[in-house]
Amino acid sequence: MNFAWNDEQSAAYRAAVHFARTELTAGVRQRDRDEAFSPEVWRKCADFGLLGLPFSGAYGGTEEDILTTMLVMEGLGYGGRDNGILFALNAQMWAVQHPIHVFGTPEQKDRYLPGLINGTIIGAHAISEPNSGSDVFSMKTKAERCEGGYVLSGTKTFVTNAPVAGLILVFAMTAPEKGSWGVSAFLLDRGTPGLRLGRNIEKMGLRTAPMGEVVLEDCFVPAASRLGNEGAGSPIFNSSMEWERACILGAHIGAMERQLEECVRYARARVQFSQPIGKFQSVSNRLADMKVRLETSKLLLYKVAWLKKEGKPAYQEAAVAKLWLSEAFAQSSMDALRIHGGYGYTTEFEVERDLRDAIGGTLYSGTSDIQRNIIARHLGV
Repeated sequence: MNFAWNDEQSAAYRAAVHFARTELTAGVRQRDRDEAFSPEVWRKCADFGLLGLPFSGAYGGTEEDILTTMLVMEGLGYGGRDNGILFALNAQMWAVQHPIHVFGTPEQKDRYLPGLINGTIIGAHAISEPNSGSDVFSMKTKAERCEGGYVLSGTKTFVTNAPVAGLILVFAMTAPEKGSWGVSAFLLDRGTPGLRLGRNIEKMGLRTAPMGEVVLEDCFVPAASRLGNEGAGSPIFNSSMEWERACILGAHIGAMERQLEECVRYARARVQFSQPIGKFQSVSNRLADMKVRLETSKLLLYKVAWLKKEGKPAYQEAAVAKLWLSEAFAQSSMDALRIHGGYGYTTEFEVERDLRDAIGGTLYSGTSDIQRNIIARHLGV
């Protein structure tokens, strides 16, 4: 593995940092307070080319490799403070666009990918249910065959982008007796009869990313709207996870680097007991721990991206990176708050928001405990 970025990649990183500083940071404190999704910010991200980074030029993408895509996400996390919008962008790119790009028919690709990439369509991925979270393939949503297609019935929850989505990728059981091999995927347009999108779910962090329920009540879907073969829901879901865990975690690395630099500056400037607080071992040790977490996180995540670029499987490596990095971001966010003391607890210093957002990373794309299960399974236990 070569850890030296080429000139084009370095330029892409710098451009992402500049874009995030100028376009993603202004007003984020108010948007977070109001739990407000900004269509204007979303359009700016699309115009900048974020949604098309790794996708075919035939649909408006720029065909970047996964290493470059991950590095751009890292730049966004470093330069910006809106973790929520980055979460929402990644949710669409890997859980909606990627499955269509890989499994979609030519007609489905032509219909949806250009709009998703240029920002005129917002996509949502509906798989979790009120009683089916980590045990995802015990879902109760059913898709029963009928003349010309399927009738879908069930409820999905914690669906990122659902309140504002124009396209929903829904997973439903077509053959419950087959377990994970009985799940199929369907593309539903907003406004489809029998499809209802719920209100925004209030949450602790990532508050600028809308999240809601998707309710299906005898919802007819034509056979042409099925994504992939019947029963292909499991491989469709799994195919996007390695990409998602590599790229969404790139934003975490950028945020952790920004955190560390801010904490070092604060530890040098803040004086207590007649000396900078960085001179106290309890503070300097926290800074050292934050640096170690950052560097180990980079190594783990860059390895995942490198493996995918080489066309190699990285399911276990992606689980290791997801587990370590999400927990590291949460712990470093806690350390950042402690270094800033009472000021870190206030919204004015914008330290506490990273902590609230980081907690979500230990839950989405598979909880930390699920990542441990995946790792153990690959070890043969």
